[in-house]
Amino acid sequence: MTSATTPFSILIAALGGEGGSVLMNWIVAAARQAGLAVQATSVPGVAQRTGSTSYYIEMMPNPPHGKPPVFALVPMPGRVDVVLASELVEAGRMIERGFVSPARTTLVTSTSRVITTAEKVHGGDGRYDATGVEAAAARLAKRVIALDLDALARAQGTLVSATLYGALIEAGGLPFSSDHATAVVTDARSLKGLEAARLAVRSQATDASASAPADTARSSPLPTSQALNDVIALGRDRLIDYQDEAYAALYDDRVARLTQAAAANNNQQTAEAVVEAARRLALWMAYEDIPRVADLKSRPERIARIRREAEASPGQIIEVIDYLKPGAEEIAAMLPPRFGRRIMTRLAAGKAVPLTGRGIHLKATSVTGHLTFRALAGFRRWRRASMRYAEEQAAIEAWLTVMERALARDAAFAGAVAELPRLLKGYAETHQRGRANYRTLFDGLVLPALAEGTESATTAPLRKAMATALAEPEGKSH
Repeated sequence: MTSATTPFSILIAALGGEGGSVLMNWIVAAARQAGLAVQATSVPGVAQRTGSTSYYIEMMPNPPHGKPPVFALVPMPGRVDVVLASELVEAGRMIERGFVSPARTTLVTSTSRVITTAEKVHGGDGRYDATGVEAAAARLAKRVIALDLDALARAQGTLVSATLYGALIEAGGLPFSSDHATAVVTDARSLKGLEAARLAVRSQATDASASAPADTARSSPLPTSQALNDVIALGRDRLIDYQDEAYAALYDDRVARLTQAAAANNNQQTAEAVVEAARRLALWMAYEDIPRVADLKSRPERIARIRREAEASPGQIIEVIDYLKPGAEEIAAMLPPRFGRRIMTRLAAGKAVPLTGRGIHLKATSVTGHLTFRALAGFRRWRRASMRYAEEQAAIEAWLTVMERALARDAAFAGAVAELPRLLKGYAETHQRGRANYRTLFDGLVLPALAEGTESATTAPLRKAMATALAEPEGKSH
């Protein structure tokens, strides 16, 4: 909404490294080219991810009497014409603060997510429910344009600021023309991202009626054979990357055991339990150990991602330094069982293990650091001979045997048991606590329920116990 007395206002919510200031400058430059009076301010926020910054812009025609207009330095709730958000939780933050109004505001947001610290430290799946933000946006905004603008930007080799700008231009309603808007962008990659976003917004508007049934089908909780096939395909890819084709074939055999057991109690709830169990099985089989972590840290795509996030220019030198603190348990896990158990016995007796427990800094971008990581990653070829592998496979087999019995007897109980491996995550002390919680629930609730035929009565207590363990990752519950 703009007139001779009312400014047109735009609020941008972006994270550090996403080009928020560049986006602000494009808008300001376009407004000035169109002969408008314009003012922009920015307020940096405290970093929960990479720093959250709000940019606020007001613009209006220059008054005929020549007196410059007086603009506000900060936005007012309910008085913002356009809100731009680089990811979904940032959109939610703007909605929560009242800047999105059903009478006035067009909300343009990327549906992508950058996980917050609060989500990461949660023991389970601590991600915020995106459907809540999407529902609030649909209810509280005059118009919503929601696309995965981050993925679109990466596909064009640019930043989300470029695709946000393109979506803003295509949304229309700006007090300057699209020609003025695009004229201020001179970088070729940014222009590609801008045009890709404009095309995506046009396509979304054209296909709106056709996409509704597809959205409904996608949000349906009903599992299908395709859903299971998708999980299996992803699981196989992960395990081939983690170990080899033979390990993926073992995964196939294990999933086949689950589907055969489910055939005796074929219903929707059983099918859901099989899908969840297949997903958890793949994650469990790809447990984190020193070779896996070293492999991921030394991959070229990791350095490329860091360079992209740091906005490093071609030829600019960056250094990546990793802090490592190898524990005796992690060293023992890599060794053959007889040697690994000796170390664990020594630890249980309160004796120190040489060369462990001390932090070291390793420069991943140096030749020495890279070769060290690759040497550690090479231990994966001996993973099957390690103590950790033997322990994990034994635990997996015990869980699979229980799953087979549960699927044939009680679908709801099977669904809860399928989620039990959620407790097994992380490394070092976090993994030790998770494994202790898993054993407590497996031995204390799951096995007795199967032995006594009390699966139905045990389902709710089992889920409650898992929720408690996941909500308190430090193990402080009593």
